[in-house]
Amino acid sequence: MNLEGRLIGNRYEILEKIGNGGMATVYKAMDTVLKRYVAVKVLREEFTTDEEFIRRFNTEAQSAASLTHPNIVSIYDVGMDDNIYYIVMELIQGKTLKQIIDEDGVLPWKWSLNIAIQIASALEVAHKNNIVHRDIKPHNIIITEDGVAKVTDFGIAKAVSNSTITAFGTTIGSVHYFSPEHARGGYTDAKSDLYSLGVVMYEMLTGRVPFDADTPVSVALKHMQEKPVEPIKLNPSIPYSVNKIIMKAMEKDLNLRYQSATEMLKDLNMALKDPDGDFVKTASNEMAYTQRIDTISEEAIKSDNARDSEEKAENGKKKKGKISAFFAKHPALKIVIIVLLVILIPVVGFFGTQAILSAGRTKDVALPNFVEMTREQAETTATDANLVLEITEEFNSDVEAGKIVSQDPPYLEGYTVKEGSTVKLVLSKGENIKIVPKVTGQSREEAEQAIKAEELEVEVKEEASSKVEAGYVIRQEPAANEELNAGETVTIYVSTGVKQITMEHVIGQTEDEAKKTLTDLGFDVTVVYEEDTSKDDGIVLKQSIDVGTTVDEGTKVTLTVNKVAETKTVNVVINLLKITGGYTEPTEGDGTTEGSTGATTGSSTVNITVNDETRTGISKNETAYSGITLSGKVGERLDVKLSISDPTTDNVIYSTTKTITVGSKDTVTFE
Repeated sequence: MNLEGRLIGNRYEILEKIGNGGMATVYKAMDTVLKRYVAVKVLREEFTTDEEFIRRFNTEAQSAASLTHPNIVSIYDVGMDDNIYYIVMELIQGKTLKQIIDEDGVLPWKWSLNIAIQIASALEVAHKNNIVHRDIKPHNIIITEDGVAKVTDFGIAKAVSNSTITAFGTTIGSVHYFSPEHARGGYTDAKSDLYSLGVVMYEMLTGRVPFDADTPVSVALKHMQEKPVEPIKLNPSIPYSVNKIIMKAMEKDLNLRYQSATEMLKDLNMALKDPDGDFVKTASNEMAYTQRIDTISEEAIKSDNARDSEEKAENGKKKKGKISAFFAKHPALKIVIIVLLVILIPVVGFFGTQAILSAGRTKDVALPNFVEMTREQAETTATDANLVLEITEEFNSDVEAGKIVSQDPPYLEGYTVKEGSTVKLVLSKGENIKIVPKVTGQSREEAEQAIKAEELEVEVKEEASSKVEAGYVIRQEPAANEELNAGETVTIYVSTGVKQITMEHVIGQTEDEAKKTLTDLGFDVTVVYEEDTSKDDGIVLKQSIDVGTTVDEGTKVTLTVNKVAETKTVNVVINLLKITGGYTEPTEGDGTTEGSTGATTGSSTVNITVNDETRTGISKNETAYSGITLSGKVGERLDVKLSISDPTTDNVIYSTTKTITVGSKDTVTFE
């Protein structure tokens, strides 16, 4: 069944097939709701007819979806569409561990140990959530381009309780990585996953699996019956402690194997620090061998009990006779012994009782303050106080690596605990420094995945761009290769492309109305002013882009707005009597000369000229007398010239000029 091109769940568009497995086919798909690439694992048709299988498959997939860990592939969705059962998962860019082993053969022990630590960390979280993977193998471990191990395929995992289980009533998984109990179809629990992890480590460090044969059944039998060749014999470069860890993880007896992922993690981390150390503890069952004993009948038990009773009675009679004979010979000694017994019995009883009570009562010890101690200091202190430590490690940017971050119970002055009590300590692994990946130019989905793979948070901000395609990262903060602590945030600016906007008609609107209209559309508005006395003041006269034109958002548009200057009047007062020369003030109605509007006396003509030009309401040579009114725009400069000439010869016999600014004075006076 090929699903390429199909939309399932009314949401996931299948793009291409990217893998096949024993239970399912994996496709790359687009989540049309969240606009991101995902992996969709579709259950094979042969499994879809078993209703009980499907019910458990859904339940267990939903349980696995609750797991959140950087080394576990996230499950986003579980569903069914037209008898197609599917799981939607995080899409990881990288290679499977199996592909890397096939390409490179034997892998470096430090690199392998680092991968094993990440897998064990993922299993620790799963096991604490009562989920057993049941199919740990290199094929189900994806290594990202940044070297992060991602455990996938929890689809056949089972949410377990403390009871014995089998998976769907049959054995499912990859036989080369089976634990012995899995191979026989029996009890499987967290320790079964640790066995499989041991096999994976074996293959990484030797380039081959510990057991191989022509048929799956033969391989399964070897897991149950044969001891593997120690990996150090196949690859002498393997450190002593790493070899011991693998062999302990692959113990056939569950009781001799690692009991938890936490316990195995502790040894894996220690192996990085002390690869040749002898710290891997191994148990032994040498004295616990099975013996064959005969069945004992009820008659034999009765006969044996009767014989014991007769022997005890006979022995008692003999002892009693000897004691009586002794005291008959020494009667005084008998009295002394009786007196001593009367005195000593209460004393012995009292102190004996106190001793018994003390022996049954656990001693109280002061709880030490382990915080800021090194691991070695804490272990020494705990030994001296007869306390048991349970130490876990975590990254901490506030406490230097190798020192205790916190303890449970917490330290309180004067607080005591019982000897043998367990104190839980958290040991700092120091800062979890991460290198910011370069994501500029990547798609939003690729950028988010790359950043999250480094255990960093992502903040997405959208921004218009005419240079970067929509959906791709324009820039990032901080820049690539900078250092951050795990959990800190990288901000990416994602292009929304260039928005197209259409010019609207704004001529005739007020300046504020037009600016708001165009700014809301996305234009960059510039305003210039010019005067048109035939139009209202403050309205738009022109727009630089024609109505209906489509342009990019942010395009500049220039609006020309009408700005009519205010007009004011200036009164001109002429006091001829005070003008030097003592000329007579003209009398009104003396008549005018053509070409000049000045009134005359018998001896002179008075003229007013403004800026050598004719103005509205003012002639070039206006009659000169008190009360002449000049009008102009506020701020305009007027050159007002007063001249007196001989009417007979037109010779100017007196002149003076004053410059005024309209609005600065209401009156100008010539004297």
